[in-house]
Amino acid sequence: MRMRTTAWVLGLTLAAGAAQAGDTQWKTVAPENVLVVDTAKGRIFVELHPEVAPKAVERIKLLTRRGTYDGLQFWRVAPNFVVQIDVGNVEGGKTELPNLPPEFRFRLGVDAPHTVIARPQGLESGFIGAMPYIAVEKNSAGTPKAADGSRSAWISYCTGVVGMGRDAARDSANAEVFFMTGAYPGIDREFTPVGRVVVGQDILAGLPQGEPPAAPDVIRTVRILADVRDGGRLEVEDTAAAAFAAKVAATRTARGADFSVCDVPVAGRITP
Repeated sequence: MRMRTTAWVLGLTLAAGAAQAGDTQWKTVAPENVLVVDTAKGRIFVELHPEVAPKAVERIKLLTRRGTYDGLQFWRVAPNFVVQIDVGNVEGGKTELPNLPPEFRFRLGVDAPHTVIARPQGLESGFIGAMPYIAVEKNSAGTPKAADGSRSAWISYCTGVVGMGRDAARDSANAEVFFMTGAYPGIDREFTPVGRVVVGQDILAGLPQGEPPAAPDVIRTVRILADVRDGGRLEVEDTAAAAFAAKVAATRTARGADFSVCDVPVAGRITP
C-alpha cells in the first residue's frame, strides 16, 4: 500500500458536559473477534468486524494463528496518518495464499445493529460497534432499492480503523495490515477494513517514525483473544447507549458544521 502522508488531523478535545467515564455503558466483544497485539510498549486490542469484511477477517485470523505477524516491524510509521506492517518488512510483502477480492463496501441490513449519529444529504453516518460507517440513506432519490431492504455501506477510515493494504490492483490484498493514526476518509472504499483499535491507540501514536524508522519497534506476538489464557475481557463503549449519545451531542456542539463521524472516538477497556 502506498498512500499520501498528508493527514486529516482531528485535534478535537471533547467539550465539558460530555458523558463522564462513570456514566459510560459497555458491551463485551466476543473474544474470537479480538486481536491482541503485544509490543514492547504494551498491548493493542483490535475489535474485528467479520460482518463488514468476512473474507479479510478470516484471513487475518488464519495468519494470526499461523504466527505470520509475530516479530514483524512497524516498518512504516507516518505521523497522524498510518502505521503499516508487511510480511518480510517490505512494501507489498505477501504470503503464499491467494489474494483476496475487495470488500470495500458491504450491505447494511435492516435488522443489523447500528447507531445513526448524522444524516448528511443522501447519506447517514454512525457506528456498528466501534466501527464508523457511512451508508446510503434509506429514502435517497434515485438510489436502487434492494429487495431485502439492505443498503450499500462502507467504513470510514477514522483514527483507529484497521485495514488490509493492497497493490495497485483492487483484488490484491493478501496479508498487509495498516492502522490509522489519523482520520483520512479520502481512502474510504479503496481498502478493505477489518476492525478498529479500541485499546492501545496511544502505543501506535508513540512509535518511532519513518519509512522505515531508524530503529523500528517490533511486534512480539499477535493472537486472538480467545486463544490467550487469562487475557481478560474486551469491552467497548455501547454506541447505542444514552451516555454515548451525550458524548456525540457534545462533540457536535464543539465541532459545529465540521462535525463528522470521525470526530467521535469509541473507548475500550480490559476487565478480568
